[in-house]
Amino acid sequence: MKADATQIARALGRPDPAVRLILLYGPDESGSRALAGRIDNALGTNAERVDLSVAQLRGDPALLADEAASISLFGGARHIRVDPAGDEVFEAVEALMEAPSAGNPVVLVAGALRKDAKLVKLALASPAALAFASYLPEGQAADRVAVEIARGLGLRLDQRAAQALVSATGADRALMAREMEKLALYLDATPDDPKTADGESLAAIAAVNDESDLSALVDAVIGGRPDVAAAELALIGASEAIGVVRALLRRLAQMAPLRAEVAAGRSIDNVMATTGKAIFWKDQKVLAGFLQRWTPDRIANATLRLGALERAFKASGSAGMPLIAEEIITVARAAATRR
Repeated sequence: MKADATQIARALGRPDPAVRLILLYGPDESGSRALAGRIDNALGTNAERVDLSVAQLRGDPALLADEAASISLFGGARHIRVDPAGDEVFEAVEALMEAPSAGNPVVLVAGALRKDAKLVKLALASPAALAFASYLPEGQAADRVAVEIARGLGLRLDQRAAQALVSATGADRALMAREMEKLALYLDATPDDPKTADGESLAAIAAVNDESDLSALVDAVIGGRPDVAAAELALIGASEAIGVVRALLRRLAQMAPLRAEVAAGRSIDNVMATTGKAIFWKDQKVLAGFLQRWTPDRIANATLRLGALERAFKASGSAGMPLIAEEIITVARAAATRR
């Protein structure tokens, strides 16, 4: 069944034995993981959590149902987590839903799955499953998320600093949390000894001023310049691989609604003229060029490929950085061919 924000919060905060599966998906993977963490808190530190990988479930599709029906070795609460997940685990999920009994809740954390993805269709159709899609917060909602993250670390974030943080991280919760952790250390802030954080202190550690700025790489890939993208990738370490993928996904997410308006009949100049302050003025010309090169279908396909790439990179036995580089260059070559 499709769940709203209240229903998913209730399901994760007080698991119902009648709900075997909770599917958390959507472009805001950090938001999905934050939601998944609620069941950890709800069941307590003594609960047993079993983490299963895509590789395990592909090799043994019955494993998920078996683990969901198993009794904890310690006699307490038990739950199953699959992160990252995708349609590769559909057979295992299908076995779970068809099993005579389960008992332990299963939480799947997936990325930006399409509406017609097998996992989504199964979860929406089953009364024993809940599906919830997380989207990146925007505007004041994103600012509130930044303030809440900061408060949990002992930081009083003023409005301008919150807006700067959201802009620098593309409203990605995980990136915001990482920047706030650095800022809390910088200001020696704790929940018991909170400190006020303003734009000046944020600028000292913010992602926007990080030496590992990825904008040149992102623009090369989206702009269809595979040679430049390859040169930029050579400067990126494995620790930054996921950051590259997420930066590309944020750019595509920024382009998608604008390109949809162009597809509906508006000119690119007209669309860009109405974006106001949502897009930095220096970036508008670059973005207009991207809209000429990319179609809605291309954006959707690249988003799916990059989402799958992140899951593949995290999987056991991944080829690592070569996998990231090969797929990103493929996207850049596709962008090099105008429609």
